[in-house]
Amino acid sequence: MVITRGPRKTGVAPKRRSSPAKGKAGIKTERKIIRIKRQFKEIPKTGHEDELIRLNKYIASTGICSRREADEFIRAGLITVNGKLVTELGVKISSSDQVKYNGETLREEKKVYILMNKPKDYVTTVEDPHARKTVLELLKGACKERIYPVGRLDRNTTGVLLLTNDGELTKRLTHPKFEKLKIYHVYLNKNLKQADMDKISTGITLEDGFIKADSISYADSVDKKQVGIEIHSGRNHIVRRIFENLGYEIAKLDRVYFAGLTKKDLRRGEWRFLSGKEINMLKMNAYK
Repeated sequence: MVITRGPRKTGVAPKRRSSPAKGKAGIKTERKIIRIKRQFKEIPKTGHEDELIRLNKYIASTGICSRREADEFIRAGLITVNGKLVTELGVKISSSDQVKYNGETLREEKKVYILMNKPKDYVTTVEDPHARKTVLELLKGACKERIYPVGRLDRNTTGVLLLTNDGELTKRLTHPKFEKLKIYHVYLNKNLKQADMDKISTGITLEDGFIKADSISYADSVDKKQVGIEIHSGRNHIVRRIFENLGYEIAKLDRVYFAGLTKKDLRRGEWRFLSGKEINMLKMNAYK
């Protein structure tokens, strides 16, 4: 078990590094050295840096709780590492350490990845305080692992939804900086004017900032109420807010693509496990 803390402040000014050699090669080499040194400052050398993991993250990976709940377990004195009680947050452990909760040894869960074609009137939460139907009700008996939706779709939004217990992949797919592509089939309450389509394409300003579609077009050559829109933004209700800003209401919203995944061969409400190839592609960040 390793407890990591920030570097000590000694009050001694660091030695000045000599100026880098002139030329692009010299500058790139020095920048590379600086990056490497910064990496080692974050985690002090222990001989097994690659194995270190935060205790709360490890506990959550076993499926008994979330990271936040794991912190509560640690504070409450319910966690031991190698037989020693741990109550301090931020502790890091190695893969060889034995972690117990209430005397029972914890082990990491097998990672599960499920793709669903979400139906209408289901919420994308693990539990709902208003007793509405959740997507997990459609997965009863699918697996024993504790899985959760990756991102959220509105109750009335249908389409591609990924569920997993892989926290690292979830972060990569939902964090704004990774900007994963989403494609929606939009059904409006009235025909979309070409002028308004152009505005969405060039960008409009909402209450939380500027936004524009990567691509937008009519989804049907006759019915101008149907629109296909591609967008990277993960801001809440962003597609609905774009059209509402221009005076339209969305009668139906269907996500047909998310981070390389589609609902092909899945009827509404159906689901399947991802293939090994799909999982590897997601982990390799191969999809937009």
